[in-house]
Amino acid sequence: MSGANATGFTFRPLDPLTDAELLHGWVTHPKAAYWMMQDARLEDVERAYMEIAADPHHHALLGLRDGEPVFLMEKYDPAHRELVGLYEPEPGDVGMHFLVPPTDTPVHGFTRSVITAVMAHLFEDPATHRVVVEPDVSNKAVHALNEVVGFVPDREIDKPEKRALLSFCTREQFFHSQSLAARGVAV
Repeated sequence: MSGANATGFTFRPLDPLTDAELLHGWVTHPKAAYWMMQDARLEDVERAYMEIAADPHHHALLGLRDGEPVFLMEKYDPAHRELVGLYEPEPGDVGMHFLVPPTDTPVHGFTRSVITAVMAHLFEDPATHRVVVEPDVSNKAVHALNEVVGFVPDREIDKPEKRALLSFCTREQFFHSQSLAARGVAV
């Protein structure tokens, strides 16, 4: 498990068997439609995350607050997963997905804190130079969040499961966005 970052979150590797029930509730909820697992059974979720756990190019982590899982993060090597043949990867590229589960008691700014923590965690690795994302083109909420942490859209691409907006965020862009946020400058 990694230590808490400035946002107060910690991370631990996801355990496909012990965490599957929790994840199943998250990924099948109507608000998680972009996760594309709406009809998944518990066994499907276990299987999907067992495949990720066995994959040296794809990792799933749970974000914790006070020891309790509060979001899911996946990181992957885009030269080997998700974006193979769809763009020219550069050394130090890391792909990322994150999922904040639905709640009956939303906390203002929570999702922004999550994506900030995810990005800070990814950039803790000195080998990470740029984070790559490919959200659905229609997911305007995540595009806005991505912009807040420094992502710059590159172009739309066609993936097998969706039309996606390929976007990049360098270490410098992320830290610049955080500097602006610390000064209260709207991004």
